[in-house]
Amino acid sequence: MADTTPTEPMSDLLFDLSLTEEQRIARESVRRFAQAEMAPVSRSADEAAEAPSGFYDKSLELGLALTVVPESLGGAGMPRSPISNVLNTEDLATGDMSLAIGALTPLSFVNLILDQGSEDQIESYLGRFTTGEFKSASIALMEPRAAFDPMRIETTAEKQGNSYVINGAKTMVPLAGNADPLLVIAELAGEGPQGFIVDRGTDGITLKDEEHMGLRALELNRVEISGVKVPASARLGGADGHLDLQRLVDLGRLGLCALAVGVCQATLDYVIPYCNERVAFDEPITNRQSVAFMIGNMATELEAMHLMVYRGASMAEQGLDFHKQTYLTRIQCAKYSMLSGTNGVQLLGGHGFTREHPVELWYRNLRAVGIAEGLVIL
Repeated sequence: MADTTPTEPMSDLLFDLSLTEEQRIARESVRRFAQAEMAPVSRSADEAAEAPSGFYDKSLELGLALTVVPESLGGAGMPRSPISNVLNTEDLATGDMSLAIGALTPLSFVNLILDQGSEDQIESYLGRFTTGEFKSASIALMEPRAAFDPMRIETTAEKQGNSYVINGAKTMVPLAGNADPLLVIAELAGEGPQGFIVDRGTDGITLKDEEHMGLRALELNRVEISGVKVPASARLGGADGHLDLQRLVDLGRLGLCALAVGVCQATLDYVIPYCNERVAFDEPITNRQSVAFMIGNMATELEAMHLMVYRGASMAEQGLDFHKQTYLTRIQCAKYSMLSGTNGVQLLGGHGFTREHPVELWYRNLRAVGIAEGLVIL
């Protein structure tokens, strides 16, 4: 018989899915915040179509954007980690998906500037997020047309001397009313889609409130852009910069999938005790195979979503090509997160159709997973 004794230490033959000590501590803090500060106000925020007063200032306690800002600019200077960002995004979404996206808008902007911005832009903008005051900075990617393709941008930018003039329209821009700055993705003739940093108060920006089925607390806006003039230095990456739009889109889709995982986890955690306690015909409804199998399928697909999102984030963190993995993950999460939301409503029967329980809110928010782009950049 051949000797099958490993010739290398066992630890070298295994892969480790354990969290680092920093990730574990951060995850505990984020989960506590989600359950203490987000879940209790989720319903009222949805009905008011805005975050509760002072909520975003409270979110600064988590230091999400602060951790990756360079020390020279007042941040912690920690390495940017898509895996850690996925964990934080997922955990925040268990509290509320809309408020999670809003709280993550500064981190999304910081991530994009660190990833594709110039040194001057890093110096000019990232210090704004270390002042102890919440500042939203939104990314305007989506456009108001049917079958929107993020790789085919219709908003245009034209070079005029040492400036660029931008025209077009964007939709589903989170917290755009308070965003400072706004990063607009526009098609530059001969060079493809580029990013342009537009400071608050720039002439030519008009905001319109949008009413959506879900994500109501996120205060989504339509942004009309007419003759907006920005200097060459506002181009993402500097005057000679070039936007890697596919990377931006892929990181955004991983973020959206992480949000979906968090909401689906909250849904599963809610329906299990409900169905165990709900009695019909003198027994818990989970004694019925149709109910038990439905819950089992929700748990199975959630586990698959978890692993696919984590794998995509791990590949991104290692500098590997993660486009294919992101594409597959988006398909999985768009399909099965929506099914999870539907089943959550179904399992509660008539109660699922009422606003007494949160499953209908989660269902409405999950509808965005298959259509939204660029809401969270990991």
